[in-house]
Amino acid sequence: MVIALCCMRICAIIPAYQAERNVGDVTREALRVNGLDGAVVVDDGSSDRTAERARAAGATVLIHPENQGKGAALRTGMEFALAAGFDVAITIDADGQHPPEEARRLVEADADPEALVLGIRDLASAGAPRANQISNRISNFFLSLFAGRPFADTQCGLRRYPLRTTLSLGARDDGYAFEAEILLRAVAAGVRIVEVPIRVIYPPEDERLTHFDSVRDPARIVGRVVATLALTRGLRHVPAAPTPSPAPRRSAVASALAAEIDPRPSQPTAAPP
Repeated sequence: MVIALCCMRICAIIPAYQAERNVGDVTREALRVNGLDGAVVVDDGSSDRTAERARAAGATVLIHPENQGKGAALRTGMEFALAAGFDVAITIDADGQHPPEEARRLVEADADPEALVLGIRDLASAGAPRANQISNRISNFFLSLFAGRPFADTQCGLRRYPLRTTLSLGARDDGYAFEAEILLRAVAAGVRIVEVPIRVIYPPEDERLTHFDSVRDPARIVGRVVATLALTRGLRHVPAAPTPSPAPRRSAVASALAAEIDPRPSQPTAAPP
C-alpha cells in the first residue's frame, strides 16, 4: 500500500554556519509554511549567534562543536529528524535566498513521499553572480553526463528528501559535494527524481552570505562524482550504507545534541535586536 505524502510528517532542515543575520527570519518563515511540522537548524560550528537566533525563532537547534561542512550538517539533521519521527525533510539554505512559498512548492510538487524533489533556479533571471552561474553550469554538465540524464540545477539547496531512503543511500561527502553525490546514488538506486522550478532571491553583493567557493567547490564536486561512479559501478549498483557499526554517525548526532543549550524547541519570540 502506498502512503500519500499528506499522511507523512515533514520538517525543514536548515544547515547554518555563521548565519546569525538571516537564520532567524528563515526559520520563522519555514515554520509558517503549510505542511511543515517543525524546523531543525544544524549550527555547523558557528562562532556567532546563529544558534541563539534560530532557537529564538522556534527551531530545534543541533550544534556541531566544530565546522564539519554542509554535507555533515545535512546528515546530522536528517538522522535527528528520522529519529524524531519525521518521514520527509525540506532542506533550506540559511542565507535567505529561498522565499517560504518556494518551500511550499516542493511540499506540494509530488504526492509520492519517496520522490527526491529538486528545486530548479533560474540564476540568470535572479541576478546571480556570473561566477556562480558558470560553476553551476559546469556541475550540471558533469552530473548530467555521468548520470545519463539531464539535470537543470545540481547545486540548489532547496530540496525535498525522503529521509529513510536518503540515509540508506550512504552518501559520504561532508561538504557541498554531498548534494551531487546523493543525486548519483539516487539514480543508481532507481529513486524517482522530480525537478520543480523555484524562485530564488540574490541580495545586493555587499549583503550576500555564502561560504561556497565558485572555483574550489565545483572541482571538489567533480572529484566526488568520479569517486561515486567508481563505487556505484557506473550507476549500476548502490553500495550498502554502513551497518553494524553506526557509532561514528550516532556519536555525531549525540555530540550535536549534547552541545545544544536547550534541547527543547522554544516558542517563537520577537527577533533579538
